[in-house]
Amino acid sequence: MKHSLFLTTRYELKVGRKAKMSIVEKVEDMITPIAQESGYQLVDLEYLKEGQNWFLRIYIDKVGGVSLDDCTFFSEKVSAVLDQQPENFIPQAYYLEVSSPGAERPLKTREDIDQAVGEYIHVKLYNMIGPYNSYEGRLLSTDEDTITMNYKEKTRVKEVEIQRDNISKARIAIEF
Repeated sequence: MKHSLFLTTRYELKVGRKAKMSIVEKVEDMITPIAQESGYQLVDLEYLKEGQNWFLRIYIDKVGGVSLDDCTFFSEKVSAVLDQQPENFIPQAYYLEVSSPGAERPLKTREDIDQAVGEYIHVKLYNMIGPYNSYEGRLLSTDEDTITMNYKEKTRVKEVEIQRDNISKARIAIEF
């Protein structure tokens, strides 16, 4: 079973005005090559405020999973790059967290979903299909426009085809 690991570092920077989305995009552009060169996959990146604190959260993975040493290594690499940026690059003081995505890893991209064929997943929908706005089951196949998965309804196993553009969120799920 995978466990989430994370490393947190606090950074103090001067306050300025920048859109959160542009920070995420800029950081992603800077650290994606570092992740690839280091043998990691950049799974997700978030910049958000919780209470009075800002967090820059980076989720990485690799074949065989991520250890605390991996998180430390990648955090140091990212810190070195962020420290070279202008002071107002990230305007608020923030905590840098580098973590594994955990057992219920998000499936953010088309490629993530395609690579999850055969896995047990959870999918939330924009629009209901039948009586459900989410499904949990085995991902059977994908194509350009749809995914097909089976799910249990009481004791029966059923199959559903879902349009990709109807998927609001998807993640690996733990099968009980």
